[in-house]
Amino acid sequence: MVKKIMRSDPKQFSTMQMQNNVCVKIAVSFLCLGLAFRLLLPDSFSFSSSSSSSSSSSSSMVMEETPPPMAEEKTESPVFHLPLEASSDSVDFSSNNNKSQSSQNGAEKCDLFVGEWVADKSGPMYTNESCNLIEHHQNCMKNGRSDSGYLYWRWSPRGCELPKFNPRKFLDFMRNKSFAFIGDSISRNHVQSLLCILSQVEPAVEIYHDKEYRSKIWKFPSHNFTLSVIWTPFLIKATIFEDMDGVSSSETQLHLDTLDTLWTKQYETFDFVLIGGGKWFLKTAIYHENNTIVGCHYCPGKNLTDFGFDYAYRKAIGLVLDFFVKSSHKATIFFRTTTPDHFENGEWFSGGYCNRTVPFKEGQIEMIDVDSTMRGIELEEFAKAVSSGSDKAAKLKLLDTTFLSLLRPDGHPGPYRQYQPFAKDKNAKVQNDCLHWCLPGPIDSWNDIIMEMLVNP
Repeated sequence: MVKKIMRSDPKQFSTMQMQNNVCVKIAVSFLCLGLAFRLLLPDSFSFSSSSSSSSSSSSSMVMEETPPPMAEEKTESPVFHLPLEASSDSVDFSSNNNKSQSSQNGAEKCDLFVGEWVADKSGPMYTNESCNLIEHHQNCMKNGRSDSGYLYWRWSPRGCELPKFNPRKFLDFMRNKSFAFIGDSISRNHVQSLLCILSQVEPAVEIYHDKEYRSKIWKFPSHNFTLSVIWTPFLIKATIFEDMDGVSSSETQLHLDTLDTLWTKQYETFDFVLIGGGKWFLKTAIYHENNTIVGCHYCPGKNLTDFGFDYAYRKAIGLVLDFFVKSSHKATIFFRTTTPDHFENGEWFSGGYCNRTVPFKEGQIEMIDVDSTMRGIELEEFAKAVSSGSDKAAKLKLLDTTFLSLLRPDGHPGPYRQYQPFAKDKNAKVQNDCLHWCLPGPIDSWNDIIMEMLVNP
């Protein structure tokens, strides 16, 4: 920002006596003013020029560092626009709630969630060999993915620098504290990313897991820091009839007016919480309120009113945020927005795939209507919670990762959710995962943002 220079009020001169040297005085005044202006301007011009130069070099770096195609020689399909029934104009990716990072001149704050992915030669902070905590479905390199270009990008907010995650600083910040990730498998995906980074400084010790290894607790002994993941895909009370392979034997029974006690009973033990959901609400479900069936979502053949997933999602998110606002426990809450998938030419169950090898640029892709609806509900309910909160309530922070995730079609496991899928047959048809993230991968940048929101609130 160019510094403003205080100028003398011209009215002062009208009260002065008209003397012969008035012109000389005015000339001298303007000469001094011009000199001061000239001395101040170089810094401002230098900053603007530097920013422009930096932006330019970042753009050229992206061109130079564009990763090669995948080893299977899949060709990069042309830019496409996903169908969007709702106008993209209704999707605002620059909410003021996201402004939490100082710009380079220290005067303004920028939106951490609006920007672009830029090439980064330094690469990830860990590998699948240096971290043994990666679940096999996200261990893309071990499973045979041979291209590595997707590892060499970092998220760059528009107008400011986002520092890389500092694991030592984070562990010091979390000394004698606890942090819980609450939600579905995306939360579990995310907590693995954080664990892998932190374990480069101090190994995490697993001290608990449930029967299905979906909920876990780790300890970092020398920092007395506890990190947990609680698997509760709906966040509210649900009876789920689905096995570990995603096969359902009956419809989910969803209680829209009751939170899942699996996480609410533990809430007061947490200093920090990251919570989010979304995709499970698209599944067939029977809706209950006041212990009575009131409707459903996608239940053909049943004599029930189909309210749609958005009805249940709004109820659930509103209930969750209201719980935080009304609780006497003052924790710091990161509310993560929905994560879009990148299936092309089908869904996960119908041959959909994601074989892109570079990020999108802004404007090259739009959200599908389902994700747009979900994010709209999240922003509306979050705004309500913030406005109704008090100083005694939890600190609510919006972790709006939707847009930056939308730009990374190259970071998913794809067919490499399973070990060596093409070892026996190069043309094998296998199920793709275009929702979760490879580790290392784009989800690592979410931790950069979280840390920045913690140290520079």
